Amino acid sequence: MTDQPLGPGSLTWRYFGDTRMLLVGPRAAVLQNMLPALGQGVLDHSVFFSETFARLKRSAGPILNTVYGAERSHETGMNVRDYHRDIKGTMPDGSRYHALDPETYYWAHATFLDNMLYGIETFVRPLSEAEKRRIYEESKVWFRMYGVSDRAVPEDWEAFQSYWKRMLEEEIVAHKTARYGVGYVTKGLPAPPKVPAGLWRRVSPPLNEVARFITVGGLHPRMRELLELPWSQADERRYQRFAATVRRLNGLWPALPEAVRYLPQARKAFKQARQSRMRAS
Repeated sequence: MTDQPLGPGSLTWRYFGDTRMLLVGPRAAVLQNMLPALGQGVLDHSVFFSETFARLKRSAGPILNTVYGAERSHETGMNVRDYHRDIKGTMPDGSRYHALDPETYYWAHATFLDNMLYGIETFVRPLSEAEKRRIYEESKVWFRMYGVSDRAVPEDWEAFQSYWKRMLEEEIVAHKTARYGVGYVTKGLPAPPKVPAGLWRRVSPPLNEVARFITVGGLHPRMRELLELPWSQADERRYQRFAATVRRLNGLWPALPEAVRYLPQARKAFKQARQSRMRAS
């Protein structure tokens, strides 16, 4: 496996920064916090509870830059790693945790891989087995940009599937951090700053329903079960119709401006790749 960063020929570049992935909702973030050690680290050290959306925004940028940083991907990845050096402590049972434990760190990475695979197949198109294997191999390249031990990384796509099944069935729990992360599903979205409470009460109900639909719909059934989030068969039928509608509109997708189709980090990387090709020609 090469240590060269990912580039414009990779499927990961094509899809990870695609704005359709936002339709998945907070699947990866919630799933990360369902691993006890990771959830405890966020509980003990993060501003997640006081600045939830700001924390998510600050985390997403460096991850995207690790994927799309080209020759700077390794530097960016090691910076992301180093943010986690002091995230350590004691679990409720007395055992110790550290964010840079390879198994814990890999779990966070694996949730981003799962998020992308789910987003592509739900809102873009089915993936062939060869494409899934290719994306998985690319995820190993991406993980190496962090400079963390790869001892927890499954050898191949088949091994990853076994790993993922075990983690969902045996390792994840309804950690307090994960419950908090989906609390708005039942309690409603918090009012934005400077929006009067009376106005928010009038305009928030439809926004709350959309947030619930996107959030709970994008979760794995095992997550819904553990977090006790209601999801009926009627909900599932509506979600599948929504996903099918998005897929049907994908024929128009290439005609939209790149600023609509991709997040800023991806657009910057695409621009730099085009400029490099022009200089080389």
